[in-house]
Amino acid sequence: MMTYTKRDIVRRVAEAKGEPMIKVEPWVDGVIVAIREIMMSANTECRIEIRDFGVFEVKETKAKPKARNPKTNEVIYVPAHRKTHFKPSKLLKSFLRQPLEDK
Repeated sequence: MMTYTKRDIVRRVAEAKGEPMIKVEPWVDGVIVAIREIMMSANTECRIEIRDFGVFEVKETKAKPKARNPKTNEVIYVPAHRKTHFKPSKLLKSFLRQPLEDK
């Protein structure tokens, strides 16, 4: 599996815009920080929609008073918390649903 880092994203944006990486990096950082701060500041739920890419959501989960630790079989209480969810756009989803070619 190929892993891409923020540096790879900076490199692609720099190549696409014909700018040096040093000039593009603060902009990419700024976008990532802004998305992170919006998601972290959400009291319970928020939705960040980026057209033709997808939707990031912060959702609240319910408390689970009778969850079970599978290792010890101990019954534990799991408090309500927040979780993230990503839903791809129609464009991205239709591309990802195409059958893979035989290798």
